[in-house]
Amino acid sequence: MTAASGNAGDQGRRMRPCPICSKLSTQADYPFCSDRCAKIDLHRWMVEGYSIPAVETDDVDDEAEGGEDR
Repeated sequence: MTAASGNAGDQGRRMRPCPICSKLSTQADYPFCSDRCAKIDLHRWMVEGYSIPAVETDDVDDEAEGGEDR
């Protein structure tokens, strides 16, 4: 991809709110409004701030006990 073709696609992007501060995003830092917000987001990824909590169940223990009762 050449630099010219990459820039042509960027011009058609809609301005969206920054996911960090809700200001309008800029072409240079899309989807963020600034380099600062991009770095805040990167930091959150690095410290695993964007994680889905796991719910642990004891299904394995229940299956083992169920097999002994038979």
